[in-house]
Amino acid sequence: MAKRDYYEVLGVARDADEAALKSAFRKQAKKYHPDANKGDDTAEQKFKEVGEAYEVLKDPQKRAAYDRFGHSAFEGGGQGPGGFGPEFSSSMSDIFEDLFGEFMGGGRRGGGSRGGAARGSDLRYNMEVSLTDAYSGKSAQIRVPTTVTCETCAGSGAKPGTSPSVCPTCNGQGAVRSSSGFFTVERTCPTCQGRGEIIADPCSDCGGTGRVTRERTLSVNIPAGVEDGTRIRLAGEGEAGVRGGPSGDLYIFLSIQPHEFFQRDGGDLFCRVPISMTAATLGGEIEVPTIDGKKARVTIPEGTQTGKQFRLRGKGMPVLRSSQKGDMYIQTTVETPVNLSRKQRELLQEFETQARDNSPQSAGFFAKAKAFWDGFGS
Repeated sequence: MAKRDYYEVLGVARDADEAALKSAFRKQAKKYHPDANKGDDTAEQKFKEVGEAYEVLKDPQKRAAYDRFGHSAFEGGGQGPGGFGPEFSSSMSDIFEDLFGEFMGGGRRGGGSRGGAARGSDLRYNMEVSLTDAYSGKSAQIRVPTTVTCETCAGSGAKPGTSPSVCPTCNGQGAVRSSSGFFTVERTCPTCQGRGEIIADPCSDCGGTGRVTRERTLSVNIPAGVEDGTRIRLAGEGEAGVRGGPSGDLYIFLSIQPHEFFQRDGGDLFCRVPISMTAATLGGEIEVPTIDGKKARVTIPEGTQTGKQFRLRGKGMPVLRSSQKGDMYIQTTVETPVNLSRKQRELLQEFETQARDNSPQSAGFFAKAKAFWDGFGS
């Protein structure tokens, strides 16, 4: 029976690039993989055909020879089936190892290990801190529900006085292999689930897992200058490993509570301060709070407008893991008086009749507005 064209086998154009070849190979190989088509000889044959086509087309030199001479480029010469040498099986095993972790003992790739011990999972804890705590830093106590090593069996999972035995199916390897033509496929052992050992008499407290659920109290050191989203890692404080494996890590994710006075932008702080119309007009001094609980005096010049900013150097937040500090910015808001008495109203009206040149911004705006209206009228 004549061999099919390799490009046709993979379902790609003759000018397909490396990425297209790999994608097509992945799709076809998954479709016809023996594990997904048990007992189907036709699928097994197509699986071999797909592997043979990709082995040629992924190699620039072999592909060039195939494009020029077709299948005859690999015939003869004492080579193996289909014109390939004995290294073909090893090469294809590497290809499938890379592309199909789920078929190649995938259960052992996620951090587990043969012999029963697997690393515990990492944990996440969300913690909210105040802006003042973020300024000064603090030590906090948290309670975290997690799994810990079973004290009864010391993490082995076996009943005290007994011990796990080597898995008879995989002989402690955690994986079994099966041959299909020139392919050798490795899969997670179905008896021990990749652990390499079995427990005939499990521990009654942990059910053979080697760990139990407990609530733990941990101390967390929050450094000065932390920001929203800062992550703190506590190594080995995550879930206990399976059957004596190493513990995972605990990650503390911090969020900063809103403050009644300050808004934060990196290391800088911003504070809006209302001042009276009189203070803004005549000038003076005001006291404002700082993040460290102290006071700062700010001089307000005559004629201060809403939105005017005053900078206090070094009165902002500390920069994380640095000796530097940000600045604090005071932004004034001129407050309009309300609930005036008759006398206050009379004084303001008298002031208004004499205040012809005291409001340059208002005069300039309305002069421009008049010109704008006049332009429409003409």
